[in-house]
Amino acid sequence: MGFQASFDGRTVLITGASRGLGAHFSEILAASGARVAVAARRSADCEAVCDRIRAAGGEALAISLDVTAPASADAAMAAVLAAWGRLDVLVNNAGITATTPLLDQDEASWSRIMDTNLKGAFVVGQAAARAMAADGRGGNIVNVASILGARVAGQVAAYAASKAGLLQLTKSMALEWARHGIRANALCPGYVETDLNRDFFASEAGKALIRRIPTRRLGQLSDLDGPLLFLCSDASAHVTGASIAVDGGHLVSSL
Repeated sequence: MGFQASFDGRTVLITGASRGLGAHFSEILAASGARVAVAARRSADCEAVCDRIRAAGGEALAISLDVTAPASADAAMAAVLAAWGRLDVLVNNAGITATTPLLDQDEASWSRIMDTNLKGAFVVGQAAARAMAADGRGGNIVNVASILGARVAGQVAAYAASKAGLLQLTKSMALEWARHGIRANALCPGYVETDLNRDFFASEAGKALIRRIPTRRLGQLSDLDGPLLFLCSDASAHVTGASIAVDGGHLVSSL
């Protein structure tokens, strides 16, 4: 039997939820009973995710959100509170990357990645924590980081630096917000197969990368379900400031 968690009556906000991991997380949490706020800049895509959730019997709200803008984050919190009265869980999933040699990295690209991946988690996390603290019942924040926050790969310096910063930010959130009953943890996926990278991993270079993973396979979206539900639920009630890698042993592979 797989991991089970009930989120009946719980409200979850997920950033970067219009597609990819965020859309998958939204549907998994909704299927577990959560009321899900699906947030991203592409509101039409968020509505499509909400339509799928509602068709499956879930409850969802589409929110237009620019994670780099405090005013947008405050408006998102206000929308959640207006709809459901409180926020229980924030999943900071919004993230972007670019493959660029460090010598060729331009400042604008560097700033876009850092602003979305690191500043965005701070901006939305702070807005959520203020709402949770004011409510008096605390809450839970899950930051979606990456194994590249702990190890490095070529040509993704800005992404790796942003995810390393996110791991430290998670610990700071856990330390400072524990007094408000707020937990903060990081989920660190390894290489996960998606529609966007499937062709690469079918190439010789992609196959060579897979051979460096101890389990000799890519992660699937479903591999993230149990760890996500664990971190978002009361099953992890005494876990805060932690990072969970879901990578087939990639972090512990030999150099």
